[in-house]
Amino acid sequence: MVKKRKKHRTMGKKLFIFLGIAILAVFSILNIPFLEKMIYPYPNRAIIEKYAEQYGVDPLLVVAVIREESKFFSQSESPKGAKGLMQLMPGTAQSIAESLGDKTFNEEDLLNPEKNIQYGTWYLASLQRAFANNTMLVTAAYNGGRGHVQEWINNGQLDRNNIRLQDIPFKETRDYVGRVMKSYAQYKKLYRK
Repeated sequence: MVKKRKKHRTMGKKLFIFLGIAILAVFSILNIPFLEKMIYPYPNRAIIEKYAEQYGVDPLLVVAVIREESKFFSQSESPKGAKGLMQLMPGTAQSIAESLGDKTFNEEDLLNPEKNIQYGTWYLASLQRAFANNTMLVTAAYNGGRGHVQEWINNGQLDRNNIRLQDIPFKETRDYVGRVMKSYAQYKKLYRK
């Protein structure tokens, strides 16, 4: 009897998941923005837009980065030690704090959405300046490091004028850039005024 109930529960879960996916697929095909906005939400919008405007970054790129970095979980921490919504490394954040003249910064501030978004957006802006506003290079540098991207350009692995996703040498960075670019396109479609 117990096995039968367990089997029914498992089948019920699978059916529920299947129906959920089917419903999302239908709404996506019918281009119903409400459900798409559930898949691509825009939490912390006021904070994102505040710092995006202050530092000259597209807020929709910021939210796409947050979606792929932390899935909007402000307390997230990677195995490598990156923290918060935009998954900043403490050393990077300390350097940003010094650049901003923030003498009160401590590592726990990275779990504060406002501070994390401020610092992450500032960092995206600095990468935009370094890579002439090329979104693919900026995104690759955000994940793989500014130095690596510059090295790939210098040694000809990446052509600054014709960047192709498949040319990014690190698989992790290549996959990350692909996910962020897909999310960014969706955010532009759903939220661009």
